[in-house]
Amino acid sequence: MTLVIVGASSEQRMQNAISAFESAGFRRITELDGVTEGDFVLGISDGGAELLREADRRAIKYVLVHDGEDDRHAGGTFERAHHRIEAAQRDELAHHLRSRARPLVTCLAFGYKNGPPAEAALLIDARFLDNPYWVLELRPLSGRDPAVADYVMKQPAAGRLIDDVHRIVRDLLPLYREKGRMHLVVAFGCTGGQHRSVVLASKLAERLRDIEGIDVDFVSRDVD
Repeated sequence: MTLVIVGASSEQRMQNAISAFESAGFRRITELDGVTEGDFVLGISDGGAELLREADRRAIKYVLVHDGEDDRHAGGTFERAHHRIEAAQRDELAHHLRSRARPLVTCLAFGYKNGPPAEAALLIDARFLDNPYWVLELRPLSGRDPAVADYVMKQPAAGRLIDDVHRIVRDLLPLYREKGRMHLVVAFGCTGGQHRSVVLASKLAERLRDIEGIDVDFVSRDVD
C-alpha cells in the first residue's frame, strides 16, 4: 500500500496533482481513516500541519509531496515534503510511487544548472571527470553517443565509480525493501546534464540489470 499526501501552493495546483495520481491508478480519499490495501492520494490545504501531526501520531506511513512554490505554512507540506515538484514532474512521480511487487532502481542523469532532483536517495557529483563539452567534436553530442561514452569511460576514475556505486546499490536494496521503500533513485550530476552524467547513469543501469528480481530505469532528465 502507498499513501501519498499532496499539498500545493494553490488549490488548482493541488487538484491537478491529485488528478495526475488518479490517472496513475491512485484512489482519491478525503481523510486518513479507511486506508487499507491499494494506492491512495489525499490532498490537504493550508499546509496541512495538523493532519501531518495526526498521521505521525498514529504511525501512518505516507509519502509527502508538495506541488509548486513555498506556501509559507510552518510545519506544512513544503517544509516537510519528501518530494517538491513542478507540473512537468507529476506524471513521472505518480507512476514511480505506485506500489510495486519488485524494487525499481532509477538511474537518473541531471545537470546542476537545472537543480538536483529532490527524490534522489544517492546523488553523485560527476564534475570531477574531464568534460567532453570541451572537446569540439563531442560538444554537440550527448552521453548517449558511443564517442562520448568512450571518452568518459576511458578515464579510470569513471570505471571505479561505477564499481563502487553498483556495490552500494546492491547492498542497500534489501535494506530499503525491509523499510517498504521499493523505489531507489540514483542520480548522477554534471554541469549541463548532457555528457558525463548521462554516460554514468546509463552504465550503472546496464550493470544493475544483471541483478535478478529488480526493475531498472535509465532517465536522462536534461538531454535536449
